[in-house]
Amino acid sequence: MTHILLTRHGHVEGIDPPRFRGRREIPLTPLGRNQARAVAARIAAEWKIAAVYTSPLHRCVDTGAAIAEHCGVRALVLDALADLDYGDWEWKTYEAMGLEQPELFSRWFATPQLMRFPEGESLQELVARAADVLRTVLARHEDDSVVLVGHASINRAILLQVLDQPLSAYWRLQQSPCALNEFVFSPDRVRLERYNDTSHLDDVASSRS
Repeated sequence: MTHILLTRHGHVEGIDPPRFRGRREIPLTPLGRNQARAVAARIAAEWKIAAVYTSPLHRCVDTGAAIAEHCGVRALVLDALADLDYGDWEWKTYEAMGLEQPELFSRWFATPQLMRFPEGESLQELVARAADVLRTVLARHEDDSVVLVGHASINRAILLQVLDQPLSAYWRLQQSPCALNEFVFSPDRVRLERYNDTSHLDDVASSRS
């Protein structure tokens, strides 16, 4: 069996108030660094990890580095874990795009499966990347426990694959910074054993220093 622990990077600017962060390089905030250490400590305490894979963006690389250090393994970049490419909308606020392109903005939240970002990706392309991530990890780690560090977008897409849900279910899935999801893959089935678990962040949330 393969255990996959899926987490999101720690807190960054642009989460609240929300922006289309995408491929923009944004450092972890002090809160984000504390969240990364907290999820790293929990993973190291509860699982024996064989590998850590991260998005190429620094907020994931840094979160993954904390996990890898605690677990005594290497962190490797997996390009397919990158955030959704928002194209011309990158780093624009939700408020601004709701005013500038209200029809497309509403479509993204109402029917995301029918949306392509101008000069960016579609949800179909994101989900195809998510399938590639799962195929790669399962081929390399038939009997291991591994960690994937991604973004809200790619994590939702991976969850859609694991839960066999339609693309239209994209917004039903919450992914909090440094939350844990756990899947167990066996030859004949896949089980979701943990979803968006943030219990290890209770003390971090009360202290942002």
